[in-house]
Amino acid sequence: MTGSAILSQAVDPKMGTVFKKTFLNTLATTIIDDEAGRAFMLTGDIPAMWQRDSTAQIRPYLILAQTQPAMRDLITRVIQRQFFNMTLDPYANAFNATANGHGHQSDQTTMGPWIWERKFEIDSLCYPVQLAYLLYRNTGETAQFDANFVTGVNALLTTFEMEQHHDQSEYRFIRTEDRPEDSLVRDGQGTPVAETGMIWSGFRPSDDACEYGYLVPANMFAVVILDYLQTIFSTVLDDPTIVARAKALATTVRAGIEAHGYTTNANGDQVYAYEVDGLGHANLMDDGNVPSLLSAPYLGYCAPDDPTYLRTRQTLLSPENPYYYSGKLAAGQGSPHTPANYVWPIALAMEGLTTPDSAAQLAILTTLVQTTGGTDLMHEGFDVNDDRRFTREWFSWANMMYCELLLTYLGFEIAR
Repeated sequence: MTGSAILSQAVDPKMGTVFKKTFLNTLATTIIDDEAGRAFMLTGDIPAMWQRDSTAQIRPYLILAQTQPAMRDLITRVIQRQFFNMTLDPYANAFNATANGHGHQSDQTTMGPWIWERKFEIDSLCYPVQLAYLLYRNTGETAQFDANFVTGVNALLTTFEMEQHHDQSEYRFIRTEDRPEDSLVRDGQGTPVAETGMIWSGFRPSDDACEYGYLVPANMFAVVILDYLQTIFSTVLDDPTIVARAKALATTVRAGIEAHGYTTNANGDQVYAYEVDGLGHANLMDDGNVPSLLSAPYLGYCAPDDPTYLRTRQTLLSPENPYYYSGKLAAGQGSPHTPANYVWPIALAMEGLTTPDSAAQLAILTTLVQTTGGTDLMHEGFDVNDDRRFTREWFSWANMMYCELLLTYLGFEIAR
């Protein structure tokens, strides 16, 4: 299967035009070979590699990798760079191409020349495991499971185990400039939490600080990739200790979600909370970034028709979610990271990727291609009444989420 084959099936010429531009943009503009031959991926208009973004940026290419060895090799080299990054510091979310000391070096945390930013986000550890596993599932490739992979996984498990008991952790993060959301309160520890079995996270996938320390969708993602690790280390690799650690973590985190990860909506129905602290506080909201509550079936935590998920979804895609916006051009989820009334193309694409309704998917695709602000590219967020008002002119993650939704609509599947 080739990009031309995909374009030939596009249901609308405009969708094909946008697909061609967005699908090729990542390959043409974001990939740099590092000194070891690994693939470093720029996030777009910021000259750093995010562990999260780089997975989402390259994930749609898994479909090509099923038949194209060159694409399989590229994805392998991205994974190898991700796990090199993880071995440097499992608490960091974004890295430099070389040890050049760029980025937020004045932050009050344990920085280093390779690190662009050191905001601890659970998904920064989950996404590389997801990509490594999906490459194996879709192609049979195992070269990504090298020594750095094993070292990185051990660092991941140790970090998750520690952050189940955050009061014992040495991690701190304070930023004295920029937005208040870029720093953690309580001398860099974050707001207080009680132990729940879940993993504490300092920041959301938006890179904004968590209001409450247990980010429920990120913990859902952790459960999924911990299950992946059990498969990898009992079939491809042989390490019963890692299998046991991953299983124990998955069990306790899932139990924590089920015991503490809920709240009630305006109708009194039980729905998933976005964040909780184990002390009785909960956020009823969602964010345009992924992992989100909306993305739970996409991540693999639950089925798309799970009753609790459907109740949560209905609540989130309504004004009860303070970051749900509706206007002349679009309706969907935004983020506290961007201005009010700005909807995120990532969230619109996720809305389509988590419904089996092809008519709904087509409607979302139509909205996406009609709201590019004349650029034929996706953005971080755009004004629901004026798509010429948008944030981030070059945002590869959003581009590839549009591509993944179109591929899904056309019947091209990524095996999970």
